[in-house]
Amino acid sequence: EVLVADAQVSQDSGDPGSVVLDAQTDEQNSGSPRPLGIGLGRLVQAPKGVAIFTKNKPDHVEYGSGNSDIDKEGRIIRADFGDVSVMSVYVPSGSSGEERQAYKMKWLDWFDGYITDLTKKRKKLIIGGDVNICHKAIDIHNPISNVKSSGFLPEERAWVDQFTNKGFIDTFRAFNSEPHQYTWWTFRANARAKNLGWRIDYLFATENLKSQLKHVHILAEAKHSDHCPVLLEIMLA
Repeated sequence: EVLVADAQVSQDSGDPGSVVLDAQTDEQNSGSPRPLGIGLGRLVQAPKGVAIFTKNKPDHVEYGSGNSDIDKEGRIIRADFGDVSVMSVYVPSGSSGEERQAYKMKWLDWFDGYITDLTKKRKKLIIGGDVNICHKAIDIHNPISNVKSSGFLPEERAWVDQFTNKGFIDTFRAFNSEPHQYTWWTFRANARAKNLGWRIDYLFATENLKSQLKHVHILAEAKHSDHCPVLLEIMLA
Protein backbone atom coordinates (compact mmCIF):
# COMPACT_ATOMS: atom_id res chain seq x y z
CA GLU A 1 0.00 0.00 0.00
CA VAL A 2 1.25 3.46 -0.86
CA LEU A 3 0.35 6.44 1.32
CA VAL A 4 0.12 9.48 -0.95
CA ALA A 5 -1.89 12.00 1.04
CA ASP A 6 -2.07 12.76 4.74
CA ALA A 7 -4.69 15.30 5.82
CA GLN A 8 -4.47 16.40 9.46
CA VAL A 9 -7.44 18.22 10.93
CA SER A 10 -6.88 20.48 13.95
CA GLN A 11 -10.03 21.14 15.95
CA ASP A 12 -10.94 24.03 18.25
CA SER A 13 -11.04 21.65 21.20
CA GLY A 14 -7.26 21.40 21.04
CA ASP A 15 -7.52 17.66 20.44
CA PRO A 16 -6.35 17.25 16.86
CA GLY A 17 -7.96 14.54 14.81
CA SER A 18 -6.27 13.10 11.79
CA VAL A 19 -7.50 11.68 8.52
CA VAL A 20 -5.11 9.65 6.40
CA LEU A 21 -5.94 9.08 2.76
CA ASP A 22 -4.27 6.02 1.30
CA ALA A 23 -4.42 5.79 -2.48
CA GLN A 24 -2.88 3.48 -5.05
CA THR A 25 -3.34 0.11 -3.40
CA ASP A 26 -2.50 -2.10 -6.35
CA GLU A 27 -2.94 -5.83 -6.34
CA GLN A 28 0.32 -7.69 -6.25
CA ASN A 29 1.09 -10.57 -8.57
CA SER A 30 -0.79 -12.99 -6.33
CA GLY A 31 -3.92 -12.51 -8.41
CA SER A 32 -5.96 -11.60 -5.33
CA PRO A 33 -7.70 -8.21 -5.57
CA ARG A 34 -7.12 -5.64 -2.88
CA PRO A 35 -10.05 -4.25 -0.90
CA LEU A 36 -11.55 -0.79 -1.16
CA GLY A 37 -12.11 0.98 2.14
CA ILE A 38 -9.36 -0.67 4.17
CA GLY A 39 -9.76 0.09 7.88
CA LEU A 40 -13.34 1.34 7.66
CA GLY A 41 -15.11 -1.93 8.27
CA ARG A 42 -16.31 -2.73 4.78
CA LEU A 43 -14.44 -4.46 1.98
CA VAL A 44 -15.24 -4.00 -1.68
CA GLN A 45 -13.17 -6.17 -4.02
CA ALA A 46 -11.40 -4.24 -6.75
CA PRO A 47 -8.12 -4.53 -8.68
CA LYS A 48 -7.03 -1.12 -7.37
CA GLY A 49 -7.86 0.43 -4.03
CA VAL A 50 -8.18 3.56 -1.91
CA ALA A 51 -8.77 4.01 1.79
CA ILE A 52 -9.37 6.51 4.55
CA PHE A 53 -8.01 5.91 8.04
CA THR A 54 -9.38 8.27 10.68
CA LYS A 55 -9.26 8.83 14.44
CA ASN A 56 -12.72 10.40 14.31
CA LYS A 57 -15.70 8.30 13.26
CA PRO A 58 -17.29 9.69 10.09
CA ASP A 59 -20.99 10.49 9.94
CA HIS A 60 -21.14 8.63 6.65
CA VAL A 61 -18.79 6.69 4.37
CA GLU A 62 -19.46 6.49 0.64
CA TYR A 63 -17.76 3.50 -0.96
CA GLY A 64 -17.20 4.30 -4.63
CA SER A 65 -19.17 6.70 -6.78
CA GLY A 66 -22.31 4.72 -7.53
CA ASN A 67 -21.17 4.17 -11.12
CA SER A 68 -20.53 0.43 -11.47
CA ASP A 69 -18.24 0.78 -14.50
CA ILE A 70 -16.07 3.29 -12.66
CA ASP A 71 -16.16 1.55 -9.30
CA LYS A 72 -14.92 -1.81 -10.56
CA GLU A 73 -11.37 -0.42 -10.29
CA GLY A 74 -11.88 0.87 -6.73
CA ARG A 75 -10.63 4.42 -7.18
CA ILE A 76 -12.90 6.55 -4.96
CA ILE A 77 -13.96 6.60 -1.31
CA ARG A 78 -15.46 9.48 0.69
CA ALA A 79 -16.04 10.13 4.38
CA ASP A 80 -18.31 12.88 5.71
CA PHE A 81 -17.53 14.71 8.96
CA GLY A 82 -20.30 17.20 9.68
CA ASP A 83 -20.47 19.56 6.72
CA VAL A 84 -16.95 18.67 5.51
CA SER A 85 -16.24 15.69 3.25
CA VAL A 86 -12.87 14.04 2.64
CA MET A 87 -12.33 11.98 -0.51
CA SER A 88 -9.48 9.67 -1.43
CA VAL A 89 -9.05 9.25 -5.17
CA TYR A 90 -6.65 7.39 -7.46
CA VAL A 91 -6.75 8.72 -11.03
CA PRO A 92 -5.88 6.14 -13.70
CA SER A 93 -2.42 6.20 -15.23
CA GLY A 94 -2.03 6.42 -18.98
CA SER A 95 1.63 5.49 -19.11
CA SER A 96 1.08 1.92 -20.32
CA GLY A 97 -0.18 2.95 -23.75
CA GLU A 98 -2.75 4.73 -25.88
CA GLU A 99 -5.71 2.66 -24.70
CA ARG A 100 -5.17 3.47 -21.02
CA GLN A 101 -4.38 7.10 -21.85
CA ALA A 102 -7.71 7.38 -23.66
CA TYR A 103 -9.42 5.77 -20.65
CA LYS A 104 -7.67 8.22 -18.33
CA MET A 105 -9.01 11.22 -20.25
CA LYS A 106 -12.50 9.70 -20.35
CA TRP A 107 -12.28 9.05 -16.60
CA LEU A 108 -11.21 12.65 -15.92
CA ASP A 109 -14.16 13.97 -17.93
CA TRP A 110 -16.50 11.75 -15.93
CA PHE A 111 -14.89 12.75 -12.62
CA ASP A 112 -15.33 16.43 -13.41
CA GLY A 113 -19.07 15.96 -13.81
CA TYR A 114 -19.27 13.71 -10.77
CA ILE A 115 -17.58 16.32 -8.55
CA THR A 116 -19.75 19.11 -9.96
CA ASP A 117 -22.85 17.18 -8.94
CA LEU A 118 -21.38 16.15 -5.57
CA THR A 119 -20.49 19.68 -4.51
CA LYS A 120 -24.13 20.71 -4.92
CA LYS A 121 -24.80 18.48 -1.89
CA ARG A 122 -21.41 18.35 -0.15
CA LYS A 123 -20.21 21.93 -0.54
CA LYS A 124 -17.06 21.63 1.60
CA LEU A 125 -14.85 18.98 0.07
CA ILE A 126 -11.20 17.94 0.36
CA ILE A 127 -9.92 15.60 -2.37
CA GLY A 128 -6.59 13.89 -1.84
CA GLY A 129 -4.67 11.30 -3.78
CA ASP A 130 -2.61 10.32 -6.78
CA VAL A 131 -3.84 12.40 -9.72
CA ASN A 132 -1.12 11.16 -12.09
CA ILE A 133 -0.70 14.66 -13.57
CA CYS A 134 1.97 17.33 -13.12
CA HIS A 135 0.06 20.57 -13.45
CA LYS A 136 2.80 23.00 -14.44
CA ALA A 137 6.44 22.97 -15.52
CA ILE A 138 7.46 23.78 -11.95
CA ASP A 139 5.94 20.45 -10.87
CA ILE A 140 8.26 18.21 -12.89
CA HIS A 141 12.05 18.06 -13.00
CA ASN A 142 12.37 17.80 -16.79
CA PRO A 143 9.38 19.52 -18.44
CA ILE A 144 10.94 19.85 -21.90
CA SER A 145 11.79 16.19 -22.38
CA ASN A 146 8.46 15.06 -20.87
CA VAL A 147 6.16 17.27 -22.90
CA LYS A 148 4.79 14.20 -24.71
CA SER A 149 4.76 11.94 -21.66
CA SER A 150 1.56 10.74 -19.99
CA GLY A 151 1.18 12.75 -16.83
CA PHE A 152 2.41 15.95 -18.43
CA LEU A 153 0.42 16.10 -21.65
CA PRO A 154 -1.18 19.46 -22.55
CA GLU A 155 -4.69 18.04 -22.32
CA GLU A 156 -4.01 16.62 -18.86
CA ARG A 157 -2.58 19.89 -17.59
CA ALA A 158 -5.54 21.74 -19.12
CA TRP A 159 -7.85 19.47 -17.13
CA VAL A 160 -6.19 20.59 -13.87
CA ASP A 161 -6.50 24.21 -15.06
CA GLN A 162 -10.24 23.93 -15.52
CA PHE A 163 -10.70 21.91 -12.32
CA THR A 164 -9.01 24.57 -10.20
CA ASN A 165 -10.79 27.34 -12.12
CA LYS A 166 -14.10 25.75 -11.11
CA GLY A 167 -13.46 26.35 -7.43
CA PHE A 168 -10.82 23.93 -6.16
CA ILE A 169 -7.58 25.05 -4.53
CA ASP A 170 -4.32 23.20 -5.10
CA THR A 171 -3.57 23.57 -1.39
CA PHE A 172 0.16 22.93 -1.64
CA ARG A 173 0.67 25.69 -4.19
CA ALA A 174 -1.46 28.02 -2.07
CA PHE A 175 1.42 27.95 0.43
CA ASN A 176 4.49 27.07 -1.60
CA SER A 177 5.59 28.42 -4.99
CA GLU A 178 9.10 26.97 -4.90
CA PRO A 179 10.44 24.59 -7.58
CA HIS A 180 11.80 21.07 -6.99
CA GLN A 181 8.84 20.06 -4.79
CA TYR A 182 7.92 16.52 -5.77
CA THR A 183 5.84 13.61 -4.45
CA TRP A 184 6.92 10.77 -6.76
CA TRP A 185 10.26 9.54 -8.05
CA THR A 186 10.99 6.61 -10.33
CA PHE A 187 13.00 3.81 -8.74
CA ARG A 188 15.39 4.00 -11.70
CA ALA A 189 18.65 5.95 -12.00
CA ASN A 190 18.77 6.88 -8.30
CA ALA A 191 16.14 9.53 -9.10
CA ARG A 192 15.01 10.16 -5.54
CA ALA A 193 18.50 10.83 -4.21
CA LYS A 194 18.94 13.32 -7.06
CA ASN A 195 15.42 14.74 -6.49
CA LEU A 196 14.42 14.09 -10.10
CA GLY A 197 10.71 13.81 -9.41
CA TRP A 198 7.14 14.66 -10.34
CA ARG A 199 4.46 16.32 -8.18
CA ILE A 200 1.46 14.14 -8.99
CA ASP A 201 -0.15 13.80 -5.53
CA TYR A 202 -2.53 16.54 -4.48
CA LEU A 203 -4.80 17.78 -1.74
CA PHE A 204 -7.50 19.89 -3.37
CA ALA A 205 -9.98 21.86 -1.27
CA THR A 206 -13.06 23.81 -2.21
CA GLU A 207 -12.66 27.59 -2.16
CA ASN A 208 -15.03 27.91 0.81
CA LEU A 209 -12.35 26.23 2.97
CA LYS A 210 -9.58 28.64 1.97
CA SER A 211 -9.63 30.73 5.14
CA GLN A 212 -9.36 27.58 7.26
CA LEU A 213 -6.21 26.20 5.62
CA LYS A 214 -3.24 26.45 7.96
CA HIS A 215 -0.34 24.60 6.37
CA VAL A 216 0.55 22.15 3.62
CA HIS A 217 3.84 20.30 3.45
CA ILE A 218 5.30 17.57 1.26
CA LEU A 219 6.89 14.97 3.54
CA ALA A 220 9.68 14.00 1.16
CA GLU A 221 11.69 12.46 3.99
CA ALA A 222 9.08 9.71 4.39
CA LYS A 223 10.62 7.00 2.23
CA HIS A 224 8.26 4.06 2.31
CA SER A 225 7.61 3.84 -1.46
CA ASP A 226 8.17 5.71 -4.70
CA HIS A 227 5.59 8.28 -3.47
CA CYS A 228 5.66 10.39 -0.32
CA PRO A 229 2.83 11.85 1.80
CA VAL A 230 1.43 15.36 1.63
CA LEU A 231 0.27 16.91 4.91
CA LEU A 232 -2.61 19.35 5.15
CA GLU A 233 -3.56 21.14 8.37
CA ILE A 234 -6.97 22.78 8.42
CA MET A 235 -8.99 24.42 11.19
CA LEU A 236 -12.56 23.16 11.52
CA ALA A 237 -15.10 24.57 13.95
